Amino acid sequence: MPLELVTLPCLADNYAYLIHDPVSGATGVVDVPDAAPILAELSRREWALSDIFLTHHHDDHIAGVKALRAATGAKVWGAAADRHRLPPLDVALAEGDAVPFGPEVGVVIDVSGHTLGHIAYVFADSGLAFTGDSLMAAGCGRLFEGSPDQMWASLQKLAALPDATQICSGHEYTGSNLRFAAAMEPANPAIAARTLRVMKARAEGRPSVPSRLSGERATNPFLRASRPEMKAALGMEGESDAAVFAELRARKDRF
Repeated sequence: MPLELVTLPCLADNYAYLIHDPVSGATGVVDVPDAAPILAELSRREWALSDIFLTHHHDDHIAGVKALRAATGAKVWGAAADRHRLPPLDVALAEGDAVPFGPEVGVVIDVSGHTLGHIAYVFADSGLAFTGDSLMAAGCGRLFEGSPDQMWASLQKLAALPDATQICSGHEYTGSNLRFAAAMEPANPAIAARTLRVMKARAEGRPSVPSRLSGERATNPFLRASRPEMKAALGMEGESDAAVFAELRARKDRF
């Protein structure tokens, strides 16, 4: 039985994700921008929080950890490489480490780029990847600490997951990301179709995340840096995939 997933809006445009195993009762949350909405949802569903999984150290992903931990006693997981900037960890993780949760065992992927020490959690049996601010819906995180080569390598790790994987990213940036995608590939019909779907979801008050990896491959410019049509659109035929990614990221920063 796959894990139950709840997407929780927090702050202005952040998301936290609750995961729940109905058999064991294990309940986790990925990133804690604010404790209040998470505690309210746990109370509403009568779930007891057992685990807090952190992707990276930015305040809008960890600000509520102290209050949430105090209220629930949940165990805190995060990157060993980032532990000096994270709330106190019960379990420090590195790439390839196993994350037992209910009947599943997740795996940690190092996705440095947005920050150094950024990690993602993949629960393959449930088809869930919690990517924080690395791979995002129709985009990727700004490179505050890592290099373009690092981020491109990180995105390739995530792009290797199965098509049906749900990418659970950290922000409601999809609309603006798709505007950039359309500017890079104006003739891509998948981008136009996705834009309409996202506009409808947002008008109805629904999150645009999670998103399927297959859809990201079709519309996310940062996953499409290796595509001949993207290289042609940028006038970068013959350039390396990483160089095309770097150009796309630079253009997005100015967009």
